[in-house]
Amino acid sequence: MERVFSNTRCTFSLLSLLLLFSSVSSLANAKTHNHDFVVQETKVKRLCKTHNSITVNGQFPGPTLEVNNGDTLVIHVTNKARYNVTIHWHGVRQLATAWADGPEFITQCPIRPGGSYTYRFTISGQEGTLWWHAHTSWVRATVYGAIIIHPQQGYSYPFPKPHHESLITLGEWWDANPIDVIREATRTGATPNVSDAYTINGQPGDLYKCSSKDTVKIPINQGETSLIRVINAALNQQLFFTIANHKLTVVGADASYVKPFTTKVLMLGPGQTTDVLMKADQTTGRYYIAARGYASAQGAPFDNTTTTAILEYKSATSKPIMPPLPAYNDTATATSFTTSFRSLRKPIVPTEIDHNLFITMGLGINQCPPKTRARNCQAPNGTRFTASMNNVSFVLPSNVSILQAHHQGIPGVFTTDFPAKPPVTFDYTGNVSRSLWQPTRGTTVYKLKYGSKVQIVLQGTNIFTAENHPIHLHGYDFYILAEGFGNFNPKTDTAKFNLVDPPLRNTVSLPVKGWAVIRFVVDNPGTWIMHCHLDVHIGWGLAMVFIVEDGPGPMQKLEQPPPDLPVC
Repeated sequence: MERVFSNTRCTFSLLSLLLLFSSVSSLANAKTHNHDFVVQETKVKRLCKTHNSITVNGQFPGPTLEVNNGDTLVIHVTNKARYNVTIHWHGVRQLATAWADGPEFITQCPIRPGGSYTYRFTISGQEGTLWWHAHTSWVRATVYGAIIIHPQQGYSYPFPKPHHESLITLGEWWDANPIDVIREATRTGATPNVSDAYTINGQPGDLYKCSSKDTVKIPINQGETSLIRVINAALNQQLFFTIANHKLTVVGADASYVKPFTTKVLMLGPGQTTDVLMKADQTTGRYYIAARGYASAQGAPFDNTTTTAILEYKSATSKPIMPPLPAYNDTATATSFTTSFRSLRKPIVPTEIDHNLFITMGLGINQCPPKTRARNCQAPNGTRFTASMNNVSFVLPSNVSILQAHHQGIPGVFTTDFPAKPPVTFDYTGNVSRSLWQPTRGTTVYKLKYGSKVQIVLQGTNIFTAENHPIHLHGYDFYILAEGFGNFNPKTDTAKFNLVDPPLRNTVSLPVKGWAVIRFVVDNPGTWIMHCHLDVHIGWGLAMVFIVEDGPGPMQKLEQPPPDLPVC
């Protein structure tokens, strides 16, 4: 018996040494990547018209950052534009580096024109596709780019190595200054003008005026397999995506691997990424890559155009084949896609819950005070649009960030009374009484202790109109246990929870007139905003903030603020 124990101990010690050696070896191979981002005005011509657009380094879209899991990024941002700016590294966990997360007045004050700030963070335990974008007003309409995370050196993809890789970033284009568009909507209280085009890698494609000669072309050889990384960087629109006559095998999403499944159509909300394998198994030819809106809000205006690029087989000269696309309001196709995701490997899903939150999400209406000018109240019946979570419409601070106020103990910046459930229980997806349409306003947060386990039921509402909301949580990935339609019923819907292999995401598509349930372990100190990634909605207040306290260990504490942190 003593010999067996001795052998087991030796085996355990050997395994520990191997794991330690592997960890040290990985750290030794990790690199630090330094980049300079200059935010500046650049002349960009689209749809026959030239605009002075805000770009990074004169590029639209901006530079692609390519790293390995475990690498560190140091990005020096200089603002030479006329607007304030911050940069958010969408989906990057930012473990203990919340100062680098980027949302304006949440983790930092904005970088003023003429100012600069250096973002420093490490990619930890993530592989696949993420992206970066401005997180100030509507500057992100043209300030965005991809983050490609390869496996650590010496490791490979959990699928056969593709012959080559391609990047497709979907966006929106206004034939106007996007900042002027949102400022006009803020003045009137109405919805902003919809975009004039969608784009693929910054180009609208063949179906728009003055665009055909710059349509993006992606070359491929017969029989090859390509890994295509798709990002929805659109400002306000969920998008359907497809490639004519080709099947897409989904292998990753939001920098997490998933069990492969095959589909003809993707649906991505703004903020989401999807990695697919595509085999060039069709007749040599040219095939349109196409994307257009998924518009779930009944009666709401949206951009109903279609952007295209061309998948071009070697030597092909034929006219491109156009794929069929789902109807704009095809919720069944969207749901079929979003419910197909499963984690590749069995995850450890938290089961004992410390915080069980129920958060309603939706639009609202603010009544205008007496004697307000009609031109400032152009939502229906002389009102102004708003939005809220649990009946609180989120208001950004203006003189200091929430993270600075939390870290330095500055009073009066926020309150810690964000409600764990809606103040009133009602038929969330039915005919909602107009007495519930106007929320309160506040800079409210919800506090979480390090190590606690959280479940959130995200419940859509039918206030004014219902629609699909892409809900993004900064600083965390979370497991999506289930989604459904109607009002969440804990007595019956809990049985639908996937606790075996739920997908790990950073942005969840909350179904129109429906609900979704997410879980995560609190392991990252800082202040983390959860918001709708339709930018018009975050401006209306569809957001809240979690404050996570430091943990007891040395690696579980927020780093000290960097010396060049912008001041307000």
